[in-house]
Amino acid sequence: MVMVDSLFTDLPLLANLLLFAVAASAIWLAGTRLSRYADAISDRMRIGKAFMGLVFLALATSLPEVVTTITAALENVPQLVLNNLFGGITMQTAILAIADAAVPAVALTTFPRRPTHALEGTLLMLLLALLLGVAALGELELFGRIGLGSTLLAITYIGVIVLLRSYDANSPWRPLEIPEQARAPLGKRPASELDTVPVPHLVRLSLYMTGVILFAGIVLVSLAEVIAVQSQLGTSFIGVTLLAASTSLPELSTTIAAVRLGSFTMAISNIFGSNLMMIALLLPADMFYRQGVLLDEIDSLGLFALISGIFVTGIYVSGLLVRQKRRLFGMGIDSIIVLAAYLASLVVFYHLR
Repeated sequence: MVMVDSLFTDLPLLANLLLFAVAASAIWLAGTRLSRYADAISDRMRIGKAFMGLVFLALATSLPEVVTTITAALENVPQLVLNNLFGGITMQTAILAIADAAVPAVALTTFPRRPTHALEGTLLMLLLALLLGVAALGELELFGRIGLGSTLLAITYIGVIVLLRSYDANSPWRPLEIPEQARAPLGKRPASELDTVPVPHLVRLSLYMTGVILFAGIVLVSLAEVIAVQSQLGTSFIGVTLLAASTSLPELSTTIAAVRLGSFTMAISNIFGSNLMMIALLLPADMFYRQGVLLDEIDSLGLFALISGIFVTGIYVSGLLVRQKRRLFGMGIDSIIVLAAYLASLVVFYHLR
C-alpha cells in the first residue's frame, strides 16, 4: 500500500469523493469558459482554429496533467504518473465521440477542411509507437537519472508542433465538399457578449480560467492518491481511470463548447494536441522522479494503455480520411467504435490493476 502525505488522509472516503467531484466541477466550468475565450481570440487575432486547439487550448487544458504528473513524480509514485498520462490518451480521444453526439446531421470527422488533423493523429501514433519501442528495449540513462527515451520524445514533440504549424499554414489541399454546418455553424456566440471585449482582457480572462484549472488539478492529484489507498484499488487503476478521467475534464468541456460554437477544427486539434502533450510531459516527470529512470517503471497496464491509445487514434485518422457522413445512435461510426473501445479498455484496466 502506498503511503501518502496529504491534507485529505484523515477524511473518510465519501468525503474525499465529494471533494473530488467539487474540484472536477470547477475544472469543467473553467474549461467551458476557456474555450469561448479561445474562440474569440482566434477570430479577433486571425489565428487558425486548428493551431489554437493544438497549442493554446491543449496547453491550458493539460495543466491538470502537468500538476498530477509533477506532483506524483515528486512523491515517487511512478505508476500514478505513467498510467495517468497513458490512460488519459484513450480517455481524451473518447471525448471526441461525446462531442460528436453534439454535432447535428453528420459525423464530426467530415468537418475539417484540411488534412491537418489526419497528420496530427498520424504523428501522434508514431510517437506512441516510439514510446512502445523504448518500453520494449529498455530506457537508457543519460545523466542525473534522466532517460534518453523521454528526452528524445520531448525533442520530437517540438519538431511535430513546428511541422504541423507549417503544414497548416501552407497546405494546398482543399475539400471538394464541406458540410452545411461548417459553412454556417449552429450555436454562434452572441455578438454582444465577447466581440466587444478587448483582446487583452480576453487574454486575462483566459489566464484566470487556467489558474482555476491549475488549482483544481493540485487538489485532484492529492485526492486521487488518497482515494487509491482508501479504496484499495491501487494507484495504477486509479491513475488510468479516475484520475485520467478527471484531469481530462478540461478537454471534455472545451471540446464540447468548441463544437457548440461551430469551431470543429479547434475541437479536434484540442484533443490530438492534448494527447501529444501527454508524451511531452514524460521529460519533466522524469526530471522530478528521483528513484531512477521513469520509463523503466512502465507496467503491463501502462503498456496496454499505450496500445489502446494507438488503436483509438487510428480509428479517428481513418474517419478523417474516409469522411463517412453516416451516423448511428447520433454519432459517427468511427466515434461508436472509439467509445466501445474505451469502455472495453476500462474492463481490461480493472483486471490488470
